[in-house]
Amino acid sequence: MNPLDDISVFGSVHLGYVVIETQKFADWHRFGRDAIGMHVDELDATTMRFRLDEHDCRFLLRRGPAEDVTTLGWQIDDHDTFDHIVRRVTGRGVPIQEASADESALRGVERLWRFPGPKGLIQEVFTRPHCSGQPLSMHTSSFVTGEGGIGHVALTTTKPAQVRGYYNTVFDARLSDYIDETINGAKLKIRFLRVNQRHHSLALAANRGVKVDPIRTRIQHLNIQVDNLDDMVDSYQRVTDLGFGMALAVGQHTNDRELSYYAQTPSGFEWEVGWNPITVDETTWEPTTHQGISIWGHTPVGQTVVDKLAQFKQIIRSLREREETVSALSGDGIPDD
Repeated sequence: MNPLDDISVFGSVHLGYVVIETQKFADWHRFGRDAIGMHVDELDATTMRFRLDEHDCRFLLRRGPAEDVTTLGWQIDDHDTFDHIVRRVTGRGVPIQEASADESALRGVERLWRFPGPKGLIQEVFTRPHCSGQPLSMHTSSFVTGEGGIGHVALTTTKPAQVRGYYNTVFDARLSDYIDETINGAKLKIRFLRVNQRHHSLALAANRGVKVDPIRTRIQHLNIQVDNLDDMVDSYQRVTDLGFGMALAVGQHTNDRELSYYAQTPSGFEWEVGWNPITVDETTWEPTTHQGISIWGHTPVGQTVVDKLAQFKQIIRSLREREETVSALSGDGIPDD
């Protein structure tokens, strides 16, 4: 056994924050605060943060042209586990950099280090969040965070084995299950990975035929969870009343049983608001394959011909471009079980 892998970090890793680069600050302010119902802090003309709970930062928005998620921030429970993850990364020759004090302060965390991840998504690890104690001002009564982290992110990829291998190498991610789905004629296999008790912190969707990626952004969607059903219903109504696009109407997933909807963010990727997913019991859980993403609902809303043409152009573009991987941390990848 590789000495870098002899201690599992599973259960000590939690999705702590997400960094978004955008020029659309006014739209994001309305979307995050008025539609989704999060607390907003405007730090200056180039920086805005959203809060879900006592943590100072759960979403950091920086001004820039990407209109995309750029970074995933992972909270690590203790310094020993943090050091172990750093050794895994550096031991395989991957560059890792300590963040400055100002960068840590913007994210509201301590002991922050970063290293490259799949699809150009920077991975950041930290050990302790700042909790200022300032009261929350939110339309939503409460969000579910805690041991499961803030939610999950979903990626489309042409290299699912390598991406899965990466998160297994770095965080000892475990396979929760698969979903087979056909969307607009494309046959997809979606892999769901967990790093703690949350059913999944990462979902990896890949076309089962030609290796294409229909999504412009690094992530296809991100998810947060509300504490009660009324909060989900109320936010759905606010999203539609305020004129933001709705990608998928309310429905229930086959695998984690979460009730949710998907809104279109100002930057183009989707934002899922969910309620009441199952948590994984490690003593009994066995991965399985589900047919279709939903038991009911999640019907597409308002997709236009222009949207379909843009997606087709992205598919053609993805045939010419090479998806970024971090081969030193992906090994040979993990083939489907």
